[in-house]
Amino acid sequence: MSSILIIAILFTSAFASGVSVFFVRRDNTNALKLILAFSGAYLFSITVLHLIPHVYHTHSSHNETIGLFVLLGFLFQLGMEQFSHGIEHGHIHHSQKAGGIFPLGIMLSLCLHALLEGMPLASGHQGALTFGIALHHVPAAFALGSLLLNTSLHKRHIIALLAVFALMTPLGYLISSAIASGDIGHIEQYFDRMMAVVIGIFLHISTTILFESGSADHHKFNRKKMIAVVLGVAASLLNFLFDSHGH
Repeated sequence: MSSILIIAILFTSAFASGVSVFFVRRDNTNALKLILAFSGAYLFSITVLHLIPHVYHTHSSHNETIGLFVLLGFLFQLGMEQFSHGIEHGHIHHSQKAGGIFPLGIMLSLCLHALLEGMPLASGHQGALTFGIALHHVPAAFALGSLLLNTSLHKRHIIALLAVFALMTPLGYLISSAIASGDIGHIEQYFDRMMAVVIGIFLHISTTILFESGSADHHKFNRKKMIAVVLGVAASLLNFLFDSHGH
């Protein structure tokens, strides 16, 4: 997959989902929750099947400490959610609390989160990761757009902020690609540890999504959510099998 296509998919998925708040109803979020369930299962599966084996395989001399960086990433995401209030999980109900005030802490934490999400794309398995990250951004960007609509910001400023958010993951991909190829200083030796931190973030995000409850119509929605989870795992397994067969 070419870099231009990766950047286009990542930017378009986030930006289009964010600006869609101007055109669609925001009170029925079950469809977004099902997308979340699918993307959470997909992200968890590709993390286990692709990212973790890759980061342990590439630099065996650091294998004994890689787990520490995975744990660091997990805790780092836990800390970031104190500022983002879970909007990266598509928590639209938090978006009603802006009260006309620009949510600077939420915006900064979401942008940092999106930047870090783009980094694993330089480590390979780009097709699987691009699809999973792009899908994960759909409810997150929609929730961010919903939050910004509840501020006193002008429409053009909201669109500009959504564009900034949409650019963060492509930027993370470009930065990590430059690091992996040695174009940024001599820090490529730490690339596996950076990836381990992102793995920890992915594990936190995906498991949080999977363990969250559904909706008021609990049993009916949970059946749909379970189907979405199974489909997410199945899609990742198919990708894994095709990728293994290709090698």
